[in-house]
Amino acid sequence: MKLLITGMAGFIGHAVAKRLSGQGHEIIGVDNLNPYYDVALKQSRLDDLASCEDVRFERLDLADREAVAALFEAEGFERVIHLAAQPGVRYSLENPHAYADANLIAHLNVLEGCRHGRVGHLVYASSSSVYGANDKVPFDTSDNVDHPISLYAATKKANELMAHTYAHLYDLPTTGLRFFTVYGPWGRPDMAMFKFTRAILAGEPIEVFNHGDMSRDFTYIDDIVEGIVRVLEVVPERRAEATTSMPDTSHAPYALYNIGHGSPVALMDFVRAVEAATGQGALCDLKPMQPGDVPRTWADTEALFEATGYRPKVGVEEGVARFVAWYRDYYGV
Repeated sequence: MKLLITGMAGFIGHAVAKRLSGQGHEIIGVDNLNPYYDVALKQSRLDDLASCEDVRFERLDLADREAVAALFEAEGFERVIHLAAQPGVRYSLENPHAYADANLIAHLNVLEGCRHGRVGHLVYASSSSVYGANDKVPFDTSDNVDHPISLYAATKKANELMAHTYAHLYDLPTTGLRFFTVYGPWGRPDMAMFKFTRAILAGEPIEVFNHGDMSRDFTYIDDIVEGIVRVLEVVPERRAEATTSMPDTSHAPYALYNIGHGSPVALMDFVRAVEAATGQGALCDLKPMQPGDVPRTWADTEALFEATGYRPKVGVEEGVARFVAWYRDYYGV
């Protein structure tokens, strides 16, 4: 198949491209290499893909309507994996317009490209952040998510609504994936895994929010990628028997899944895993809860298992150790 991967210089995009390379596909990846975090790391991910003869990269800003339309018209994609976005809950408080451009306008441009290009399946990144102020756990895609507590979360919920509209109006099969705290080699420097490792190895304090009283459904990158690859082949169909009374069901060719490990880990247990992997103790600077943050996440992943037969396999201790080994090698520490 001819595939488009957006955000290919990103953490998940790079991993998906590498996983799909050598499988008989023609893969085109796009990214605007924005400087939200270290562009050199993004370039290193692209360099890591340079030996993949079936992967081609084009620098492109998805907020550029004409450029996106031209790309879809020229290439004739069969499937699209849309991972490009402006990430980060806290950064959305500082630069909200970046989220409108990258998460709303760009998402609309991709939907339009898929519509006019008659793409067979659009798989796109949503986020566990959409669960917002919900206090029922585990989080299920049938839960109401009308109370986001960050602009980032609101844009991701908007992505789901926009995708449903295009599925309904234009029979565009769409699948949204709500990612839960992805970590692992080549990860993002703005996330806890990266920050904790860097600070602990440097003998510097780590910021621990809500005084450590938090938990996350940490999900290793390989498990996320395997879920994406399997979902790509599960193309939603229009259903006469579906109901619109639940948030995750529809008559339209539309699907929505949580993609997480399915077992939350206390933040301080995560810190201890990093300490064990680095062989150094952490200096914890306890902080209050940050605006837009949530105390816990926990994915109900049964729907994903029923659709794909896959359950995440990598536990936190193993995943953290793999990340720390990569970090030491990449940065030479």
